[in-house]
Amino acid sequence: MNRALSEADEVIAAFDEAVNMSPAQLERWLSTEESRRVGQQDGGGKSTGHASGRRIVALQRKKNRELTADDIAHMRKVVGYVHRHLAQRPRGSVQDSAWRYSLMNWGHDPEADA
Repeated sequence: MNRALSEADEVIAAFDEAVNMSPAQLERWLSTEESRRVGQQDGGGKSTGHASGRRIVALQRKKNRELTADDIAHMRKVVGYVHRHLAQRPRGSVQDSAWRYSLMNWGHDPEADA
């Protein structure tokens, strides 16, 4: 049992580090046309990352003790996505790039680290 708790705590800490946008910043971003246009589209024409962003906002607003196993699994997915895509940073300016916008849909603004 303690092992499971420590694994969840590790995922939560990694999520908190990977997601560097506040819920308000992320909500504002998700309301933009750029946010809706980038990333892999589902069958209904919506971005997978955009849907994830809405879920991230909800997760950020939950208390840790309220998180479910499914929430922790999504947090793990977010951490993996952010780490994979940061490793694929394109050359040159990324300020108005699809790469940056896609990461922002997942709650990470690489320009915030600059």
